[in-house]
Amino acid sequence: MDLDWLKDFLALAEQKTFSRAADARNVTQPAFGRRIRALEDWIGTALFVRGAYGAALTPAGAHFEPAAQELVRSLERARRGTQAVGDRDTATLSIAATHALSFTFFPSWIRPLMGSTVLGTLNLISDSMEACEQIMLSGEVHFLLCHFHPDAPAKFEPDRFQSVQVGDDVLVPLCAPGADGRGTWSLPGSSTEPVPYLAYSQASGLGRILVACKSKESTHTVTSFTSHLAATLTTMAREGHGIAWLPQTVAADDQARGRLVRAGSERFDVPIEIRLFRSPECRNHAADELWEHLSSRGFRVAAP
Repeated sequence: MDLDWLKDFLALAEQKTFSRAADARNVTQPAFGRRIRALEDWIGTALFVRGAYGAALTPAGAHFEPAAQELVRSLERARRGTQAVGDRDTATLSIAATHALSFTFFPSWIRPLMGSTVLGTLNLISDSMEACEQIMLSGEVHFLLCHFHPDAPAKFEPDRFQSVQVGDDVLVPLCAPGADGRGTWSLPGSSTEPVPYLAYSQASGLGRILVACKSKESTHTVTSFTSHLAATLTTMAREGHGIAWLPQTVAADDQARGRLVRAGSERFDVPIEIRLFRSPECRNHAADELWEHLSSRGFRVAAP
């Protein structure tokens, strides 16, 4: 049985036509059809009913779908875990970081640490908050760098995961400027003219924070676009598609250049922390050195 067969099965179950599923899997339709038939032959029963309007799951296919999803997830976790073990031979320190901090805060934060602490080779994994949490919980990295707000805690038991605040940030509502240099839109908006809102998706930690803090409680907005990437929302805001609550670490340059301006007063801002979480399972000398260095420099450590 081939892993691609499972991925093909899930693609067809989602797309419901062989042509769209084959395109999604980047294979020709005849090759895609052969692989679906090979999976059905291996299982010993039909998984799809073929018809003029596409393909629908049979009762057996519906029964198999959750198992296929779990098998793919398990194999991906095993692959990442095995890769992480291999990386530890060459990468002394592994850090997961959310996209927003990987491209902005991390380079300037780690530079002085590399000069004063023996960290060896660094392995940085950049992903959404949801993916970073899974990587951290699987024990694949030594640390996780992310935005944090006490009203929207990460998925880590406080009695197991130590953390330290390493910086500050703030989520600011921003949009493109109009002809007069002021914001194209202005909060709080109104029920008759709601403000187009560029939102974070569920995989985003910043989205969790905004929901928990109810930052839009007294605003009138309508969601026009979602993404888990702050960089994508920044571009959409800059192009005039709506307002987005963006971290200053990401949007400061656009504000300085006048490409983004405030869409609301400071009462709509959400102060947040930049926090480093430590894995209780993934430990080595370099991780201990970094943690001791941060503790000795006066960073406030939240102990389990």
